Amino acid sequence: MAPLIDMVFILLIFFLVTTSFVKESGVEIQRPTAQSATPKEKVHLMVEITRDGMILIEGKAVDIRSVRLRMKRFIVETPGGSVLIVADKQSHTGIVIKALDECRLAGVQNISVSARRPGS
Repeated sequence: MAPLIDMVFILLIFFLVTTSFVKESGVEIQRPTAQSATPKEKVHLMVEITRDGMILIEGKAVDIRSVRLRMKRFIVETPGGSVLIVADKQSHTGIVIKALDECRLAGVQNISVSARRPGS
C-alpha cells in the first residue's frame, strides 16, 4: 500500500511541475458612461481601443489597416457573429470611427460600442 501512495504522490508532483500556468494579459479600458447602456448578450469578437490609440483584437495588437481583413475572416468563421468595440473614454474619436467603419466595410452587420451605466 505504501508504494502505491508514493507513486500517486510522485505523479502528482510530476503533473504540478510540468503544468504551464497561463497568465492572461490585458489592457485596462476605462469605458464611458451612458444612461441608455444595455447589456449585450452574445458577443463573439471584441475590438479594444486603448487610450493611446492602440487597437487590440482578441488581445493582440493590430494595425487599423488589418482590421477589415480580420473582420472578413471573422464573418467567414462566425456567420451572423457580433462585434463589440470597447474604447477607452480618453481615446480619440477618429480611431473609434475608423475601426467602426472598417468593421462595416468588411460586412459585419451586428456592431456595438461598449459603455457602462452610471454608478456601475
